[in-house]
Amino acid sequence: MTSPRLTKIDHPPATLRDMVQERMREAIIEGVFQPGERLVERPLCDQLGVSRTVIRETIRYLEAEGLVEILPGRGPIVASITRDEARQIYDIRRMLETAAAENCARNITSDRASSLHGALVRLKQGFVDKTPGSIFRATSDFYSEIFEGAGHHVAWDVVQRLNGRISRLRMMTLTATERDRPGIEHMEAICSAIQSGDPSAARRAVERHLDDAASVAETLFDAEEGLGKAANS
Repeated sequence: MTSPRLTKIDHPPATLRDMVQERMREAIIEGVFQPGERLVERPLCDQLGVSRTVIRETIRYLEAEGLVEILPGRGPIVASITRDEARQIYDIRRMLETAAAENCARNITSDRASSLHGALVRLKQGFVDKTPGSIFRATSDFYSEIFEGAGHHVAWDVVQRLNGRISRLRMMTLTATERDRPGIEHMEAICSAIQSGDPSAARRAVERHLDDAASVAETLFDAEEGLGKAANS
């Protein structure tokens, strides 16, 4: 048998479009661009040093993720998340994440336990650094380990399509102080339950985390609506 002519590329280099998409996605998630703010092509081209074509492709991509909305007469703006959309996202997360945590715990291996722990360490460091971008990436890596360990690749594809909106909600709630338990403690509990190979405990840990996060989101929406009423009175 002849050896293959080419070797596998484990980490393909990011294209310019990929880098611009990541930069703008993080800016929206981190709140650099606020909900309702217009995304004007020329300033974006100047700030990022790229062409209008790349900016337009990026905006279309972020629109598909639900982070950008195109309004007639106004063009692209940063999309807002409504209370109802948030509730739907938490319902979807509850179905997919509890099942993934259960199966990951059921199928846990020493290698998976180690890689999950590593993802948790990076997430903790993100909280120490207080950098939203690093928290976003580390949280995504943490959940990627769980879904991969569960073998739930189709479910992870669904999560990835919602990832922009999920990440915005996470940024709203993970670092919030008005919650029963700090977000990182929930992640530690989920990691511990999965590593111990206890599917029921893993499900309960995810449910507690999502119950807490959904409650915080409701409180934040209440506060936002209260400010809106005060401004209009």
